[in-house]
Amino acid sequence: MNIRSIIIDDNPFNIEVLSDLLQENDIKVNLVGTAKNGKEGLELISSVQPDLVFLDVEMPDMNGFEVLASLDKINFRTIFVTAHSHYAIHAIRFNALDYLVKPIDQKELNLAIRRFRSNSNADHQNQMKNALKNMERKNALDQVLFLPTQEGGIKMALRDIIKIEGDRNYSTFYLSTNKTKISSKTLGHFEEILTDKGFFRCHRSFIVNYHHIDKVQKDFFSMKNGENIPISRRRKVDARDWFSVVKSKK
Repeated sequence: MNIRSIIIDDNPFNIEVLSDLLQENDIKVNLVGTAKNGKEGLELISSVQPDLVFLDVEMPDMNGFEVLASLDKINFRTIFVTAHSHYAIHAIRFNALDYLVKPIDQKELNLAIRRFRSNSNADHQNQMKNALKNMERKNALDQVLFLPTQEGGIKMALRDIIKIEGDRNYSTFYLSTNKTKISSKTLGHFEEILTDKGFFRCHRSFIVNYHHIDKVQKDFFSMKNGENIPISRRRKVDARDWFSVVKSKK
């Protein structure tokens, strides 16, 4: 498989470093062009039709997400490249997108390219469109969680998720539509990406959605559907504090 790639980054040094790493990479990647800003990047995408774009998140004229939002169709895969920007990394992880952190490590680059090859049949245009829509939605409950699968992916509106139950390396989502969805990601993964969106891990086996909580009791959350979800002993104080803070913001 001949991977045709481009780099869009406003820092010439970063372009040079990534170019060198691609030449040394275990998997052959053909670099067919580079661009130093978003405008040039859009022109380059149009002219060379790449398979893979290494896209800097933070650029002065437009950020990486704005570059993608400017396209009618996204017929390529994207690996975002970012410094230690908490906001950018959190947004990327929530939307199940791939990324590398500067300074780029050769092993991490190799893994990212391997993921690109193994996921070549997934519906990435649909995934990216979902991510861009999420970034436009100011209310977290209006955002949609995308879970990649071999068949293309599962979408779930955050407002529909009542709870997530973890069992070893799997997580089960219980929805207000009376449906369940299973992910091969751990509960810890979802705790990390959902904490700032009105979700709370109250027990080693459960994450709850504030939107579906009726009240907090001594040892459990009373949910609006009549269910009681346990609160572990070590999380009782945190649970009450979290519930009070979130409630005050609503």
